[in-house]
Amino acid sequence: MDILTENINGVAVVSLTGRLDINTHGQLEAELNALAGKGQTKVLVDVKGLEYISSAGLRVLLTAAKQFKKINGTIALASLTPNVRQVFEISGFTSIFALYANREEALAKIK
Repeated sequence: MDILTENINGVAVVSLTGRLDINTHGQLEAELNALAGKGQTKVLVDVKGLEYISSAGLRVLLTAAKQFKKINGTIALASLTPNVRQVFEISGFTSIFALYANREEALAKIK
């Protein structure tokens, strides 16, 4: 999995490409922990390039949501592919995260 993080108008945009699973979840966990450690309170995870997400990947995102909530932050997701959206729906994660159709919509709404 490839991770690219950029700052756009005060929002840390974390773009994922590839597979988020037991072999790669540690990379995302480290990146999100680093952002929280720096006091970043607005995070958008753009999953447009994500081909697959496992329960290990979901767990990282859930832990991050709790972590950012503790620092009065927010974490949102954008550009879910049909496969990834289905996993979110089945797991009930659609009620936990703010989900946006694309990066532009998310950046306009995250303030």
